[in-house]
Amino acid sequence: MTPTLPVHSPSGFLFGVAYYPEYHQSDRVETDLDLMRAAGINVIRVGESVWSTWEPRDGEFDLEWLGPILDSAHHRGIRVILGTPTYAVPPWLQVAHPDIAAERRTGEPIPWGARQEVDFSHPVFLRYAERIIRAVVGRYAEHPAVVGFQVDNEPGMELFHNEHVFAEFVTRLRAQYGDVETLNREWGLTYWSHRLADWSELWRPDGNSFPQYELAWRRFQTDLTTEFIAWQAELVREYSRPGQFVTTCLQYGRPALDDERVNRALDVTAGNPYYGMQDRLDAALELSQLSQWTTTGVPALFRQADRMYASKQGRYLVTETNAQSIGHSDTNFPPYPGQLKQAAYTFISRGAAMIEYWHWHTLPYGIETYWGGVLPHSLVPGRVYSEVADIGQELSAIGTALDGFEPDADVGILWSNPSRYALQFEPPLRVNGEPDPESYEKIVDAFHRGAIDAGRQTRLLHLDQAAALGADVLADRYPVLVAAGVYVTTEVDRQLLRDYVAAGGHLILGPRTGYADEEARARVEVAPPGLADLAGARYEEYSNLEHDVPVLATPGGLSVSDGAAARLWIDGLIADDAEVLARYDHPRFQDFPAVTSHAAEGGRVTVVGCVPAPPFAADIIRWAVPAGHGRELAGDTALPVTVASGSLPDGRRAWFVFNWGWEPQAITLARTVSDTVTGTILATGTDVSLAAWSTRTFLSQ
Repeated sequence: MTPTLPVHSPSGFLFGVAYYPEYHQSDRVETDLDLMRAAGINVIRVGESVWSTWEPRDGEFDLEWLGPILDSAHHRGIRVILGTPTYAVPPWLQVAHPDIAAERRTGEPIPWGARQEVDFSHPVFLRYAERIIRAVVGRYAEHPAVVGFQVDNEPGMELFHNEHVFAEFVTRLRAQYGDVETLNREWGLTYWSHRLADWSELWRPDGNSFPQYELAWRRFQTDLTTEFIAWQAELVREYSRPGQFVTTCLQYGRPALDDERVNRALDVTAGNPYYGMQDRLDAALELSQLSQWTTTGVPALFRQADRMYASKQGRYLVTETNAQSIGHSDTNFPPYPGQLKQAAYTFISRGAAMIEYWHWHTLPYGIETYWGGVLPHSLVPGRVYSEVADIGQELSAIGTALDGFEPDADVGILWSNPSRYALQFEPPLRVNGEPDPESYEKIVDAFHRGAIDAGRQTRLLHLDQAAALGADVLADRYPVLVAAGVYVTTEVDRQLLRDYVAAGGHLILGPRTGYADEEARARVEVAPPGLADLAGARYEEYSNLEHDVPVLATPGGLSVSDGAAARLWIDGLIADDAEVLARYDHPRFQDFPAVTSHAAEGGRVTVVGCVPAPPFAADIIRWAVPAGHGRELAGDTALPVTVASGSLPDGRRAWFVFNWGWEPQAITLARTVSDTVTGTILATGTDVSLAAWSTRTFLSQ
């Protein structure tokens, strides 16, 4: 499905906030909307969090409260995204039907009092959910302010262990495998005497130790999420008008979520990228992550943007992102001046068609009391409001100049949700002496960060998306393709990688790629399985690392920066026909190459035998991609300056330049461009200054 992008506003972008006037302690809708309009805000998201307001008692609906708000928004030219309220159920429903509570472990319901405690696959819940969806959407779908719908909110938060859910899991296993003997063989249930004689003997997931069971269970849970969102989308489409879009907002770390599959039933991707601000956006610093739902660092901010683009390989909506401090009462890190604009343009430079803040006003009550909005608790516009208004004014000045923008990609990076699930259950990496459930992300992010640090741009591709392109197109669009951490692979996946190399592509292999089959069984083959012959290198042992191991260049190999090192993991590579590009500075690991490369079948296979530390990862990407698209503006740049770029339908080029730090920076233009905001023409050779925490955008002439 080609996404219907909601870019019909006068500015060319949708720019807005989540708005909940029902959370105010007094009526100030007109004041709020006037302030929004003055700030260039042209879209609000409403209605998705208040089922108990829509339906205060069973079957008793109050639908008219939203009408005046939509009327007032429409009067000001502010568009509306209407949400369905299914992620936060009203007390009367959980009291009347306690059996709809989701169970995190068998027989242990999630206590009520937060959100998303419900088993959304339960037929009783679905009956009530359909009723409220039809009531709300039926009432407002025809309103001229409504441009689209968001179904549910950040789905996939829980793995359901309810009785009927497990029964459905067994039913689907029977349909997939046919009989227990096949399941016994495919899952290796001879091990530890787990062979089944009947389906009734399948144990619950709570105490499961089999990776094959775990992978099937996680895939099943993502199926439930995908089916639930598709079901809601189809209900909404019964009422929606042509031109209105249907989406959901994603938190990409959810355990029961496959972002690519859930988006197949939606018109456009929408995501909620939260990120650490202040020093966590300083390119010169290495800081810890604040929480599992925020990222730290500039490359991680770009990776969030790239993941949203990857869900449908197209432009996307940011439905929530930081306005002020994001977190609970002990997490107060509001942005430095300029950082809100930098984040907004980061997302735009990687394909965003909408930026929407969480949220308009900071709440005086509830668990999110200290999740700062555009307005502080006082509701008096302050510094953050002024910065948001500045962004709004710039986007209005840009107008439609960036419509149809497509971000560049110097490097393709494969993404595999099944591999993520499998490596959460059996993590190969350790942190502080404990298994690291983010092993998959750390492996992939090492290469993604290497690209950003090297001044290159990336495109994440799900395996199914890569296969849909075909090897020839894949090699043409992405002459360099990274496959790191792609642990769970089918024969089709492995053949695609071989065909990509035969089509002339440069394949970079990282740890664990191809190591397991579609059932998460380790392949009984020489590693890297199915690719060792093309790589001209192999390995038979591997090791965790408790400390970084320095890397040294070899004669004629790749250039190695200060600080180049292996981190967390080493494959004991053995070079057969491959050239050795780097080695380790270590009494034992010096026996193994750190990087090998081999020309094969028209292309090239490079094997990186470790998780590369940032300087080393950047060295590898610079060697593989000597010149990126971004350098067309001002040649090669170095941190804290980054350049993102892309193309427009009329053939023009666009560039976004960022200074991620306190010290002023400058670039010298290598071509004549216009300033996207002011329209000023800047000739080749012009020096362009970049203040602390600043962003500039340019168009080719």
